[in-house]
Amino acid sequence: MSKHVVVAGVGMIPFKKPGASGTYVEMGAEAARMALADAGVAYDMVQQAYVGYVYGDSTCGQAALYQVGLPGIPVVNVNNNCSTGSSALFLARQAVESGAVECAIALGFEQMQSGALTSRWNDRESPLDGFNRVGGHLIADAIEAGVPRALTLFGGAGREHMQKYGTKLETFAAIRAKASRHAENNPLAIFRKVVSTDDVMNDVPVWPGVMTRLMACPPTCGAAAAIVCSEAFAKKHNLRTGVRILAQSMTTDVPGTFEPPSMIRLVGFEMAKKAANEVYEKAGVSASDIDVCELHDCFAHNELLSYESLGFCPEGGAEKFVMDGDNTYGGQVVTNPSGGLLSKGHPLGATGLAQCYELTNQLRGTADRRQVEKVDLALQHNLGLGGACVVTLYGRG
Repeated sequence: MSKHVVVAGVGMIPFKKPGASGTYVEMGAEAARMALADAGVAYDMVQQAYVGYVYGDSTCGQAALYQVGLPGIPVVNVNNNCSTGSSALFLARQAVESGAVECAIALGFEQMQSGALTSRWNDRESPLDGFNRVGGHLIADAIEAGVPRALTLFGGAGREHMQKYGTKLETFAAIRAKASRHAENNPLAIFRKVVSTDDVMNDVPVWPGVMTRLMACPPTCGAAAAIVCSEAFAKKHNLRTGVRILAQSMTTDVPGTFEPPSMIRLVGFEMAKKAANEVYEKAGVSASDIDVCELHDCFAHNELLSYESLGFCPEGGAEKFVMDGDNTYGGQVVTNPSGGLLSKGHPLGATGLAQCYELTNQLRGTADRRQVEKVDLALQHNLGLGGACVVTLYGRG
């Protein structure tokens, strides 16, 4: 890397259910102001803005940031499905690292509707049609039963893991229960009620034998933001330099995603593995060095798969990883101390930057009751089908 990139400030508003939040303009502006205040930076010191959202018209980013100020800087709108927030962060980090700018803001927000995710463009081919053609026969029973498509994809991947490795449904339920215990300590999470593995198992089945309702993240509204800058800029303006982006990788799908047909590969296992390995190599670390991780648990099934794709355990070893408690406090790597998408919520454009918010606070030692002891390396994993995966490694400055 040509320059050290500092996370100087972060901001995040409480996530809420659809209909209970402010507008995307209000949420986005609030998160941006919070990040600027946390950094101690005036908006006219920011040189570029990258704004992520999925459900919105073009230039929604300008609409939100115009409430903060009108400095005339470039505003780039970003849409990369569920990895949108991290994609905005990737671009902001890249701009600073390359020397194109000294200070940039990454902002993400989403004003969502209730219910399962659906396309807003039904008069044209979906970007996921190719994925559906490859995997359709593997999940034909769920499609015929009317299970929402995102559930069939990730549920199908979880079922494949059960069939291949003997993983039990209770293991996914244990992951969801762990998320609730972590979220109990997060005032910004949408669901803070602690649930047990039995509670999750006894919840409404959305795909019998494969998934209950509590194993899926809720549609959520919210916003988060980060200010990134060069170390020289931070020192010049007396900003904090304690959190750095040590390495970052964005990957898209590879041939192994589609051939041979596999639901596990179709939902991003290969591109997550590639991104993680690139980050470890760039930073000169290994998965065993990671202290805390915010990963993309859109479904409990994907959290389990991500333990393996990120290298926290061998392929087929995720159930043991969970049962040994290696995914929580006192274990190998504290996973989703925020409560993750399952409990914190998943406003698509904001998710990646909410992960950044959590890990920045963990590295600062300001995560309150969620604080992980002795955090030196923090990993972020944000996945969007279609596809893109962003893996980011943070460390102390």
